[in-house]
Amino acid sequence: MKKISLLILVFTIGLTSCKNEKKNTETTETETTDSQVVEPKSVTIELSPKSDSSVSGTVIFTEKEGTVSMLATVSGLEPGEHAIHIHESSDCSSSDGKSTGGHWNPTNLPHGKWGAETGYHKGDIGNLIADENGDASISISTNEWCIGCDDETKNIIGKGIIVHAGVDDFTTQPTGDAGGRVSCGGIIQ
Repeated sequence: MKKISLLILVFTIGLTSCKNEKKNTETTETETTDSQVVEPKSVTIELSPKSDSSVSGTVIFTEKEGTVSMLATVSGLEPGEHAIHIHESSDCSSSDGKSTGGHWNPTNLPHGKWGAETGYHKGDIGNLIADENGDASISISTNEWCIGCDDETKNIIGKGIIVHAGVDDFTTQPTGDAGGRVSCGGIIQ
């Protein structure tokens, strides 16, 4: 009888240990699931020619850990500097790109160079420099933009990217005297 009782006791302890082991495993798996790495948000837009130009390109926005990085590659430009801005609307339907409205300026600050103490529009990206083949690229990273968040002073979705024929002088209000709009792309998801 003692042998049977001892056997039952050992068997019960063994089962209890297995149950506890399984619980620990499940807890570990839940913790791993809760701490999964969040994939970055990304949106890619195509730039189309405007104002009888042949300027086209691609702009990629990627958001990771509260910072949005933008990489724009453009071709078909005249060699030299050209302004690139985020505009109010993603509507690129007009032949001159003016359907995008003015520069995106949700904080109502003066036009200026990105980061200027005197102020700048959230859409004042700056200038890119085209080489002798008309190719150019520019990149910027900022925590002042977001992709699809609820903060309308940061959300770039629904806005447009415009590449201008001229250079942004960073002082002329409200546009930087950047000239005609030679390429356009809507930032949509």
